[in-house]
Amino acid sequence: MGAQGPQAPPEVEVLIEIPRGSFIKRGSTGHVDFVSPLPCPFNYGSVPQYIGLEGDLLDAVVLGPRLPFGTRTRVRAWGAVVLTDRGMTDDKLICSHEPLSPDQRRMVLRFFHFYAKCKGVLNLLRRRPGRNACDGWCDAKAAIARARVRDASWQGPPVPF
Repeated sequence: MGAQGPQAPPEVEVLIEIPRGSFIKRGSTGHVDFVSPLPCPFNYGSVPQYIGLEGDLLDAVVLGPRLPFGTRTRVRAWGAVVLTDRGMTDDKLICSHEPLSPDQRRMVLRFFHFYAKCKGVLNLLRRRPGRNACDGWCDAKAAIARARVRDASWQGPPVPF
């Protein structure tokens, strides 16, 4: 891996729930949430060790080649996107085995701005009120610091997604 030492980006284990190119959106419990009209452009999953501010597993995107559903991979988190979903902060760690290029970072942000708008429409149709937006980029360590360590009491997200 690229960076080492105290300034190195944190390394996390990510469980892939939505392989790159998949149309099926699964939640952290494995149930199908919806079938998307567009394929997911990234490997999307969660960090099973942490619970995000909205009460679900901390989300993570893994850039690079397609990884099969259920894959566990150790990878560096180079940053995070702060998403607001129905008024709740829902951080997304952005992970890769190599540092992100400026183009990759812009592509990820463009995607999540689009995703937030689509999620807003879906939430409206599902009658789930609240603000939906992409609030930009932040440091991965800050996103992890906002999360809490998962313990045995976690049984799934407290609100439906």
